[in-house]
Amino acid sequence: VQLVESGGGLVQPGGSLRLSCAASGFTFSSYHMSWYRQTLRKERVLVASITSNGVGTYYADSVKGRFIISRDNAKNTVYLQMNSLKPEDTAVYYCYIQTIDYWGQGTQVTVSS
Repeated sequence: VQLVESGGGLVQPGGSLRLSCAASGFTFSSYHMSWYRQTLRKERVLVASITSNGVGTYYADSVKGRFIISRDNAKNTVYLQMNSLKPEDTAVYYCYIQTIDYWGQGTQVTVSS
């Protein structure tokens, strides 16, 4: 199993980023996928989740209306479109498969002017 996140970086407040998580080594279309984030000295918190078929989604209140989770099962990839970014969105963002308790390596997102 492998999860590889990409798309992080430095962005100004109000800007946008799209994170990608490329999956391999398992039947991607069978699993719900999630994005978590972690800031320094804090535990990882759930940001968004998506069902295996992409129909159902969940968002943390802190990102609702600004972030969009999606997936392309043909490309074995899950995305997190992040809009109207705020400094408090600064964190390392992780891709996660709850069913098998597997994490990606994370990608840093920094929102700063």
